[in-house]
Amino acid sequence: MSPIRNSRAAALPAKLSRSWLLASAADEKNFAPALASEADSVVFDMEDAVPTDRKDEGRERVVEALSNGMTAWVRVNGIDTDYWADDLAALSKTPGLRGVMLAMTEKPEQVTHTAMRLQAGTPVLALVESALGIENATAIASAPGTFRLAFGVGDFRRDTGASDDPMALAYARAKLVVASRVGQLPGPIDGPTLGALGQDLHEACKVTQSMGMTGKLCLKPEQTDGINQGLSPSESEIQWAHELLEAHASGDVVGDGSYLPRLARAQKISSLADSYGLWNA
Repeated sequence: MSPIRNSRAAALPAKLSRSWLLASAADEKNFAPALASEADSVVFDMEDAVPTDRKDEGRERVVEALSNGMTAWVRVNGIDTDYWADDLAALSKTPGLRGVMLAMTEKPEQVTHTAMRLQAGTPVLALVESALGIENATAIASAPGTFRLAFGVGDFRRDTGASDDPMALAYARAKLVVASRVGQLPGPIDGPTLGALGQDLHEACKVTQSMGMTGKLCLKPEQTDGINQGLSPSESEIQWAHELLEAHASGDVVGDGSYLPRLARAQKISSLADSYGLWNA
């Protein structure tokens, strides 16, 4: 198996990852295209993407890939399933594991117990997919081992009966954003917008960004570039930040009560744009 990885994406810290591409472990042919894509982070999916009667095969496929040069995150089965312990036992020995995404996270101790079964320091991304998980989001975000929160939109909608209208999902998204801030985590990762490309994907990313979320799950490699663009500072924001920082450096500013907050925002835009390779583009 080839360890090909998009070099730009591989160098980006996961706390800044915008696009999180799920690659099904049902077939090893899904791995290489995902790793070569524009996805900031790639997640080999051993949960929803693998049927119950093929869990062992999917796990073996992922372990082989991560033991032979590939590097990725892995979505493991929930702690209440028969597969969780075996997933972690197998993954804990793989050199290419970047971190795990824990499906159906509902309580803080589930993250901690997961982290304890992995090599010290392995990050755990808590996928919150139910009403109970949303209710406990602040405690989950503050749990030892939690690296970042993600929103499992499909299962949350099935659990609650909510539609896919942004207003119907606003409370859940806001709860994850506030919980992440309280837990001093990076911004949370929004759920996927199935099949969306072009303008439809752009509009979905506007919802994600407006809620304060900084990443988005996706299922297709061709969605990754659109998500990266949609969740990055815009050209107008970068231009504004350039002008303000240049004026600040030259001392050519007239300060008022809003100046320091505007300066802090410009510095944040500058830092993000630099990390994403946009600042001097």
